Parts: sequence; structure tokens; C-alpha cells
Amino acid sequence: MSDRLTPRKLKAMLGRELGVSEWLLVDQARIDAFAECTEDRQWIHVDRERAAAGPMGGTVAHGFLLLSLLPHLTRDTPLLALKHKMRINYGLDRVRFISPVHAGARVRNKAVLTSVEKRGFRKMLIKVENTLEIEGGEKPAMVAELLALIVL
Repeated sequence: MSDRLTPRKLKAMLGRELGVSEWLLVDQARIDAFAECTEDRQWIHVDRERAAAGPMGGTVAHGFLLLSLLPHLTRDTPLLALKHKMRINYGLDRVRFISPVHAGARVRNKAVLTSVEKRGFRKMLIKVENTLEIEGGEKPAMVAELLALIVL
């Protein structure tokens, strides 16, 4: 059996869980670095003292920081292990930030392939539903439908 990605293999994965990532620490240093990089220094993310007295009870990660971690958290899925020429970030269909991620929490991602659509010769548009779980949390931090164009 070839380890090359084919439309048939993609369609066989439809509806399947592609994998669950390892836990990743979202510490204050990561939050601060993201705030500096994006110039989003809102106090709920970077002011520990003010945030401790605020509605969240401490600093929390930016929603877009969590979203930006998806490429890292999905790198070990079996889909990406199959040979293909290229994958291109095509965008997002739906993103919801459900629960705050406090500084010092650990998160992991569960990825499920939800859609496969042919897009011309040797190209497939896929949709992967990503659920970012918080260790010990009842609800996920985020659910995001990521679109990728796969060139076979």
C-alpha cells in the first residue's frame, strides 16, 4: 500500500478523528509574546494584577493565539503523514471561543475530517473540525473549522 495521499484515501477518512495532539502549555510567557507580536496588549491578557481582580480571575490567552496554535497541534495527524505536494491554508468557516484559557493551563486539539471536495485536477479542499480542549475543563476552549487546499 502506497503512503501517497489519494482522493480515495481522503474520502475514506471522512468523518474520522484524525488524531488528538499532545498537551501544550499556554503559559504567561507565550501569552505575553503573542501580545507583543500582535500589539494586542489588552489587560485581560497581560496585566496579572488587574486581571486577577477582573471577571476572569486571572490572565487569559488571546483567542487568536489559540487559533494560531492549530498548525502545530495538527502536525502529527495521519492525514499530513501521507505524501502530497502541498497544503495551503484556505481559511476558516466557523470559529467559536467557548471557554477562556487561563495562563498556565494546558490545551490539546482533537481533529476530525468533516468535508472533502474535489477542486480541479489533483486538488482537494478539506474541512477539519478542531476542538481545543482544556485539561480538566468541562467545555472546550475553542471549536474551529479549518479549510485546507491539498495538492496531490
